[in-house]
Amino acid sequence: MQIAEIPREEMRHTRLVQDWLAEGRQEGRQVEAASMALSLLNRRCGPLTEATTARIQALQIDKLEALADALLDFQGPADLAAWLAAHS
Repeated sequence: MQIAEIPREEMRHTRLVQDWLAEGRQEGRQVEAASMALSLLNRRCGPLTEATTARIQALQIDKLEALADALLDFQGPADLAAWLAAHS
């Protein structure tokens, strides 16, 4: 496959393609971190509302990682609500 006479292997090493790949990896990390956090939160806090789920899915990766760490100490939904209020 060639685009504008540039072979695929050469295109893969261009700055633009490298940026797209990095962006895709970052988005994948964020989606997976949100999925894991939501799974654990559902076990710890019970079923989450759609609004809470959407708030968690919108968090950046650093906030998701902090939430994953903090949720180990949660006793229930009130702890999650307090965490989200403090970190959103």
